[in-house]
Amino acid sequence: MARVFVYGTLKRGQPNYKYLINTANGLAKFQGRGRTVEKYPLVIAGKYNIPYMLNIPGTGHHVAGEIYSVDDQMLQFLDEFEGCPDIYQRTLKRIEVVEWEEKGSAGEARGSAEGIVECFVYSTTTYPPEWVGLPYYDNYDSSGKHGLSYVLRESRD
Repeated sequence: MARVFVYGTLKRGQPNYKYLINTANGLAKFQGRGRTVEKYPLVIAGKYNIPYMLNIPGTGHHVAGEIYSVDDQMLQFLDEFEGCPDIYQRTLKRIEVVEWEEKGSAGEARGSAEGIVECFVYSTTTYPPEWVGLPYYDNYDSSGKHGLSYVLRESRD
């Protein structure tokens, strides 16, 4: 099992969460909430208003998201779903645990006294340069105050 940190449309209550919990795609078990140890720019971009975490460490905000334990089948599904490696690249990043689901196994699960775990994150280095000038967010919500409604895959032209 691998750990994955999701910060956008795959989070609970977001439009693509259904893919993460569909066992036909593999297994994903919610472990807790966290945020990136380093700051990154999280932008909403493109004509479909997709959230992207730009791989520019030290810029932006500590990005909030959810930590999942996934099997190899789900990891392969997520690679395809996220257009990896062309659109997003899957890399290990340090995530600070904010809240852990299984309190009894927190010591084992967190891996360190500081509550920091390494997780795979889908961020991007392949983006138009003007995206750096977009507003940065610390927590994505498809129906947030930004007013940029996410366009579902099945609704795209």
